[in-house]
Amino acid sequence: MGISSWVQRLSSAAEYAQRKAPLVMMLASGFAGLGYEMVWTAQSSLWLGHESAGVLAVLAAFFGGLALGGWVLGERIEHSSRPLRWYAGCELMIGAWSLLLLRVAAPYSAWVLRSIGFRPPALVHCLLVFGACFCLFLPATVAMGATLPAMERLTSSRSDARSIARLYGVNTLGGVLGVLASVFWLVPEFGLAVTAEVCVALNLACSAMALVVFPKTVQAPQRLPALQRASRRGVLLRLAGSGFLGIGYEVLVVRVLSQVTEDTVYTFALLLAVYLIGTAVGAAVYQRWLATRSQVDLLGDRLLAALSLACLSSMLSLYGADRLRAWADEAWGGEYAGAIATEALLALLAFGPPTIAMGALFSHLSRLANAAGISFGRALGVNTLAAAAAPALFGVVVLPRVGAKWGLLAIVVGYLALVTRRSWSTRLFWLSGVACLTLAWFAPALTFIDVPEGGRVLSYREGVMAAVTVVEDALGVARLRINNRQQEGSSATRRVDARQAWLPLLLHPEPRQALFLGLGTGVTSASAADDPTLDVDVVELLPEVIAASSRFTAVTAAGAAAARFHVLAADARRYVRVADRKYDVIVSDNFHPARSGSGALYTVEHFQAVRARLRAHGLFCQWLPLHQLDLGTLRSIVRSFTIASPRAFAILANNSLETPVLGLVARGDDRGVDVGSLRERVAHSPLAVKLAELGLEDEFSVLGGIVAGPRGLARFAANAPVNTDDHPVVTYAAPRMTYAPDSLPRDRLIDLLHELSCDPAELLESTTEPAFSARLIAYWAARDHFIETGRDVHASSRVEEMLAQVREPLLAVLRMSPDFRPAYDPLLAMSGALAQTDLRAARSLLGELTQLQPARLEATRMLSSIDSQASGSEPVRH
Repeated sequence: MGISSWVQRLSSAAEYAQRKAPLVMMLASGFAGLGYEMVWTAQSSLWLGHESAGVLAVLAAFFGGLALGGWVLGERIEHSSRPLRWYAGCELMIGAWSLLLLRVAAPYSAWVLRSIGFRPPALVHCLLVFGACFCLFLPATVAMGATLPAMERLTSSRSDARSIARLYGVNTLGGVLGVLASVFWLVPEFGLAVTAEVCVALNLACSAMALVVFPKTVQAPQRLPALQRASRRGVLLRLAGSGFLGIGYEVLVVRVLSQVTEDTVYTFALLLAVYLIGTAVGAAVYQRWLATRSQVDLLGDRLLAALSLACLSSMLSLYGADRLRAWADEAWGGEYAGAIATEALLALLAFGPPTIAMGALFSHLSRLANAAGISFGRALGVNTLAAAAAPALFGVVVLPRVGAKWGLLAIVVGYLALVTRRSWSTRLFWLSGVACLTLAWFAPALTFIDVPEGGRVLSYREGVMAAVTVVEDALGVARLRINNRQQEGSSATRRVDARQAWLPLLLHPEPRQALFLGLGTGVTSASAADDPTLDVDVVELLPEVIAASSRFTAVTAAGAAAARFHVLAADARRYVRVADRKYDVIVSDNFHPARSGSGALYTVEHFQAVRARLRAHGLFCQWLPLHQLDLGTLRSIVRSFTIASPRAFAILANNSLETPVLGLVARGDDRGVDVGSLRERVAHSPLAVKLAELGLEDEFSVLGGIVAGPRGLARFAANAPVNTDDHPVVTYAAPRMTYAPDSLPRDRLIDLLHELSCDPAELLESTTEPAFSARLIAYWAARDHFIETGRDVHASSRVEEMLAQVREPLLAVLRMSPDFRPAYDPLLAMSGALAQTDLRAARSLLGELTQLQPARLEATRMLSSIDSQASGSEPVRH
């Protein structure tokens, strides 16, 4: 082979590389851009909180920077003969600024929190958080907004038709890969910082590749003569309208599907990925089949009419989303991959057809803009700027006031309003209009509320961040739900909910101020407010939950308790960092770890911030929902908690096998529990009767729930991955149990008890009598045996059948510990029921109870009552 052949081959290879390099760079740049969005959104929520102001501020700041970059820099790039410098410089700026953010974000966020303060006015709060995010991301987002116009300018001289559909589609596809790789691999495996560093490397690689592949100067672009009559104002109006309506559609559909899906970090990633895939496919369709069509002026009208029809068809699919999810879950058999596939299918039906039309429409409008003498940068800026306004308007104004149905129909009408008058008589336009009117007249509200048979809806509130419902079943049990899927408590769990307040309160020698993170039904915090010596603050993220809690407790209505009960609508993480008060006791609700944002409430940094809010000798209790946690995720939470509080111990809120709740308790000092003081508080408290109703009648009932001391927790969580703000392992691990539970809560509870251990010497003051410690150890052993006994018990309405299952196991528990009341009470109740049919058996059981627990008088009194009623006659078996 001669030298000329080698030169020819090298020339062909170089030409091929130059032809494909823009696509490679756009793919990598899109990957990095969406990767940054995922990372920055997660990081910002840690210091801004999950209040609507913080969530919307990040999105608006990101879009606003992109729009500014396209608008301001696009014109200069358009007229530059050296767009290579612009592209390479922008990619370099994105990478350099993102790298700097890893160093400055922490001190910057601390300064912003101090500026926002404890309880800012709503408008001031919104302006501050938006301004903070906008300035923090501005250099990078402005550069991001200019990269696509710069690449379009670099490649424009190769074709007479300056269509950016291919570049736009590939860039969007890169964004899909960035979202999926970040959420399903990079962040769970390596953390947020490493994910950002990967994106930085991609930006730097794009900059270097551009300098190698592209010439330093390019020719001025040629325009399409046939399109020079296009109206500049009309094109810009359509670009702005389509950007605004497209993001508005996304906001509304995500909120509707949050009532059907599990609402985890994977849910949002799948929805965003499908949205991006659809727009990329739409751009490809336009490039392949539509760009060369005649009657270009009418094509925009047809795409708008088709888009409105696509939105209506996908809106119809939303009405059947809950039934489709139930069918798919059954078909997949509860598999994790199947559950993820189900959510992807729901996203595809809701976003697929509309986003394909959106991608084609944007590509077409960009071409028209170029023909009208509008730079692509300005076209992109107008589109993105309008998109930045959509989340606030549709999420804050439209959705809470008119609901998702009317919001989506308004979007359809908006698309039809962008159609020019000459196309009003077309069949496609009228078909969409008639379909829209039909749905408006006949379709019900687009809400999902699971109402049990014979039940009813007591209240429904559509808020900015969630829909909150109170549903009552046929038995009169009311349940509080968020987005229809997440239950926050019920009227049937008042006893357990109240115990979650009083267990930590009793473990403190003399609490005067208490903070509760999370309100739920309000029963927990309201129970604490019954103490006339206690001032109670409650922080709840959702105002709608605060309103709904009045159906479960009247503590906020009037009276002395109301004066000591203060509820604040705020984010828990932000509150503990900016509050100006310290507390004796802080109780954190058992937040569902898989729900979006909840994992941040289980990080080392949050636990440390809560400890810093404690007074000297203070106590912090973090409740955990064992029925929603696998043991692996629990180990990570425990290790994170013990890093912040090495002397922590664990306590059960109840002995439930179906909904066990575990508390991690941190003490502000190394003092042990003073048993004498605890005994005095329980026995002589003005609330002693109330405490007895909660099963907290003595010191054993309070300390008897402890399942692990510091050494036991350290062994249990050894080598578990730590959940931190940078590496949020709980956020990404917990959903697996939600999607595909691999065991029953009762089995996980018993396995946990087998792994934990406790020594009274770790918890009690050194002056505690050895006899008490021995009795406490026996109590713990009886409790574990009691829980294990209940695992195989099958409920029955016939007392004889229940006694056949539990009599001997429960009596054995009482022999292990005469102090163990939970085994005594059910046997006492069954004795009363048995006395109606078999007096001899009832007497026998009551006699055993009297013998095993002589200090308790209930069995003796019931036995005397039975003997009195029998009037000395021989009992008769019926």
